[in-house]
Amino acid sequence: MTRLRIALAALLLAAAGAAPLAHASQDTPGSADGSGDLSGLHDFDFLVGHWKVHHRKLKDRLAGSRDWVEFEGEMTMRTLLDGHANVDDNLLRVPGGEYRGLSLRAYDAKTAQWAIWWLDGRNPAGALDPPVKGRFRHGVGTFYSNDTLRGKPIRVRYTWSRITPGSARWEQAFSADAGKTWETNWVMRFEKTR
Repeated sequence: MTRLRIALAALLLAAAGAAPLAHASQDTPGSADGSGDLSGLHDFDFLVGHWKVHHRKLKDRLAGSRDWVEFEGEMTMRTLLDGHANVDDNLLRVPGGEYRGLSLRAYDAKTAQWAIWWLDGRNPAGALDPPVKGRFRHGVGTFYSNDTLRGKPIRVRYTWSRITPGSARWEQAFSADAGKTWETNWVMRFEKTR
């Protein structure tokens, strides 16, 4: 975990001074030295830029809740490390206040998968959640991890879908039965502003 925090700090420092990189083709066949699969390297390039975000979040997760809270937010994303990583800065205007958070994504050419971490601005020095890992297939990105909720093991799933040049959808779902059933607990609708 210590190496991960050092890497995260280095990426955040790089992001502060980095300019967005040009988009490359999604059809990149492999790395220059042939050591990995770069076909998914630019999967998140659609997200580069500034976005308005509508959030719909379940109040209580895996508790049978049907009560949702809706709020607005903003997000800015940029690529890093020549496209092998990216970071987004989020402003969440929750009822009663606002907070910031960021997503850090890194591409592993050996597995052709992305790893995604979330850092909550309300506790930035706290432990990072386990990364969700996965890839895009047929225009839909699906990413999984194992985690705990209220001391019990759960599966976590992120899904990116409905991607157009000016919009996208993200969902988070939890499973308490090893992925047999899923409860979607957070949905974000993205609209590009620039």
